[in-house]
Amino acid sequence: MKPRDQFLTKEFLGADAGNAHETTREKTRDPHKFRTIWISDVHLGTTGCQAQRLLEFLRKTESDTLYLVGDIIDGWQLKRRWYWDQSHNNVVQTVLKKAKKGTEVIFVPGNHDEAVRQFIDLDFGGIRVRDELIHTTAQGKRMLVLHGDRFDGVISCAKWLAYVGDNLYTVILKWNQWLNSWRARAGLPYWSLSQYLKLKVKNAVSYISSFENALAAEAKRRGLDGVICGHIHKPEIREIDGITYCNDGDWVESLSALVEDYAGELRLVTWQEIVMPHQHAKHQKEEELCVSPS
Repeated sequence: MKPRDQFLTKEFLGADAGNAHETTREKTRDPHKFRTIWISDVHLGTTGCQAQRLLEFLRKTESDTLYLVGDIIDGWQLKRRWYWDQSHNNVVQTVLKKAKKGTEVIFVPGNHDEAVRQFIDLDFGGIRVRDELIHTTAQGKRMLVLHGDRFDGVISCAKWLAYVGDNLYTVILKWNQWLNSWRARAGLPYWSLSQYLKLKVKNAVSYISSFENALAAEAKRRGLDGVICGHIHKPEIREIDGITYCNDGDWVESLSALVEDYAGELRLVTWQEIVMPHQHAKHQKEEELCVSPS
């Protein structure tokens, strides 16, 4: 019988090298792992919901804790007209599967799924329903987590106006879908028409600023380090009067989420960055090249 070392031929080592290469390749397909993920404003039950893209995002990512920060299901639209695509069902099943496999899933209802607020402090299928709560990051920062609709003057004082605005918003989202279908055929990346219009309308900019300041003020009043919310569909991380304001965006326009890594750092990520990293990097480089020198 040959000594053990004599079996270590070049062919044998080559096979091992091939297996090692295969293992490395498998690792590159592993999901992105985070300590915490926050998503909101999915609006399942509407034609504007980007459920398939969210599904791709959820399948590519893992986290110890997943926060669903309101407006996950759009009860307002479902009352007017029933719409529920298979991809919407797949999103629900994927979240339930994550909860079953050990991810802590916390659902903080918003105004569009306010019917769920009657179940505050109850648990369903491994999903905890809470009105709001404090999240402590790995760096020890205490962050208030809530949807944010209570700090929206339109929702609080003139709900009928919010319903009118919601109808107009639905029309804009349809335009957004048509536009991005054309952009996809032209090989162009996703772009949000509604986000662009918001940033161009002075009153909308003022409304967003007021909302952000109100949330930051509430966190400061409670002696916290920051606030994490959704509601206005504008992803953002910025400091306001010493408070870290974070908005995780949405899944009808910006296709974004807020994540915390294991070092406790908070950052915004997009569907394109997680699911199509090469295209995202290419688009980022093109944007940098297009910036004119000041």
